[in-house]
Amino acid sequence: MRVLFVETTVQSAEPPIRILLVDDQDLFRGAIGILIDGQPDMTVVGQANNGLKAVEQAHALDPDLIVMDVEMPVMNGVEATRLIREQLPHIKIVMLTVSEPDDHLFDAIRFGAHGYLLKDLRPDQLFDLLRSVMRDQTPLAPAVASRLLDEMRSGLPTARAVGPRAQEEPVITRRELEILQLAAEGLSNKQIGARLWITEGTVKSHVHNAFDKLGLDNRVQAASYVVSHGLARRPQHDPPSLSRGPKGRDPQG
Repeated sequence: MRVLFVETTVQSAEPPIRILLVDDQDLFRGAIGILIDGQPDMTVVGQANNGLKAVEQAHALDPDLIVMDVEMPVMNGVEATRLIREQLPHIKIVMLTVSEPDDHLFDAIRFGAHGYLLKDLRPDQLFDLLRSVMRDQTPLAPAVASRLLDEMRSGLPTARAVGPRAQEEPVITRRELEILQLAAEGLSNKQIGARLWITEGTVKSHVHNAFDKLGLDNRVQAASYVVSHGLARRPQHDPPSLSRGPKGRDPQG
């Protein structure tokens, strides 16, 4: 009796996130690469040590996500982000820098960066934030978020931080505006859906339509647009952590 053995492989439900690392510090870049490759849902497909090489590697490798340093020789990460987002808009880019946020922050957001993080993160925090980018979230380091909000409130660089088509003043629906306002307050699609008694899929559809009309790429730009155009809602409740009890128990608005 012959017994046939059939070799099988078990595949994960989702392919790993393909990541391009860009940093001019070889030791740091190599260490981060080893850590990321140790994650079952991530893989490093390439590395570059300056912005120009990042653009070349982006075209050659077509990664899902680029982790981009800011200050680099030949071409900095902000300029590389501009070129990549213009030429390959489907690639997501997260800025990862050792410095406190400066004007590079607003330029990076204007050019379509999906997040802006500092290098003092723990590895597990970095992994979680990179995963959140692939879920269309926009991670910001606390210091970065604080600087961004302060600048938006003061009305200084907000006009630079919105998409290029925003100056045409396109018409968005009342529901789209309502959802943008809640997104600007930091609510996720799921939280917005619960607040407005609509499905998460409906929220995503409205967000997509609003972003397309306004020329926005992410929620940071959306927050900037809402604030700079005087559309932010006046606070009606205390922050959830202070008075609303457990997360997700907000009263319906």
